[in-house]
Amino acid sequence: MAKLEPHTMLIEKLFASGLTHAEISSSLQQMGMKECSKMSVRRFCALHGLRRKGSVSDAELDSALIQSVYETGPSYGRKFMTGYLSSLGLHAGEGRVGKHLRQLHQPYHELRRQGARNLNPTPYHAEYMGHKLHLDQNEKLGMFGVTHVLAVDGYSSRIVAHSTMPIKNNLVIYEDVYRSAVVNHGMWDQVRVDRGKEFYLCLYMQERLSRYRHNLSRPPYLQTTSTRNLRVERLWPEVNNRVNYPLKRALVHLLDQEVLNMEDNLTRFCMSNLTCQVSQIGLNRVVRSWNAHKIPGRGIPNELAADGCLAKVSEELLPCASVVGNLYEQDLGSSLTWESVFGADPFSCEEDRCHAEQIFAENYPDISLIFNHVVNNDDTPFQDALICLMNVTARYV
Repeated sequence: MAKLEPHTMLIEKLFASGLTHAEISSSLQQMGMKECSKMSVRRFCALHGLRRKGSVSDAELDSALIQSVYETGPSYGRKFMTGYLSSLGLHAGEGRVGKHLRQLHQPYHELRRQGARNLNPTPYHAEYMGHKLHLDQNEKLGMFGVTHVLAVDGYSSRIVAHSTMPIKNNLVIYEDVYRSAVVNHGMWDQVRVDRGKEFYLCLYMQERLSRYRHNLSRPPYLQTTSTRNLRVERLWPEVNNRVNYPLKRALVHLLDQEVLNMEDNLTRFCMSNLTCQVSQIGLNRVVRSWNAHKIPGRGIPNELAADGCLAKVSEELLPCASVVGNLYEQDLGSSLTWESVFGADPFSCEEDRCHAEQIFAENYPDISLIFNHVVNNDDTPFQDALICLMNVTARYV
């Protein structure tokens, strides 16, 4: 590398022009400098502080990773963590992120090594963004009053909408998942769901709007077994491992200690309310990471879905859930469950509810910290918060 020192100004000029290390090496060799490999140029640039604009120093990357590991727990490896950092606006290579993860938290690295899984390759084809939209529900925390619903585009694998609710509900799924996905991205040719009744309102609107699709030759929707809803089923292990199982562990421990009475409506209501909020924080992080991470051989979901669906529809064609619910009941003569609550709402008036929520918020102003602790195997803050919420609620009912 000492042979490069006389050419410092030249190398700095080439670097400033935007050339890569390999391109600088090639240019120097063409000028007659035979012993100037790409690695030599890289070391020279590092020694002289030549960094690309927007690049992240090792100290900055370590600091970001320490906070991100605190927020996501041990299961985020180099690919998912790279996606998570990218979603926060910090860009670094997968190999570099993996190296720093190994150095920063060796125990977590070993856990990921021991938990490595082989994926079952299954034939699947979607021609373009907007070909297939997969909807599915997750009830791993169902006994505690938490249900997740995802909508995933089959071509890009991008999670285009999601929602967390106490009990799966047609109106909430239509409003927060199907309507949100179509308004923001366009009209899918085909919606794919399992045979559950919770998607009836979505399928009703998909059929009503079927003439606005790009390819009218396809059926507007398909109902299949859960095992054939491939794109979205692939995501649930990621959500379970990173969100549901840590929370379930904390709640099961309270059950074992007989702190929770599952027959008590106040307990059920508070447990569902808090766990929905906390799990939504974790789900948001998984969604952001998934959409920003690179899928080998395919690409980054956010980039693959950047242009949206080929067919666009006006928001006026997608009324709110209450309007669509009334249309559904009038057209089909069927009834919908309009509101789903886990347990029973214990508050007799809105004023009491506001007082209880204010007191709880004073004790726990940032519930994202609760999730940070649970995902890092510290269940106590979440358990204490739940007990606090139950005690505060009991004072106002």
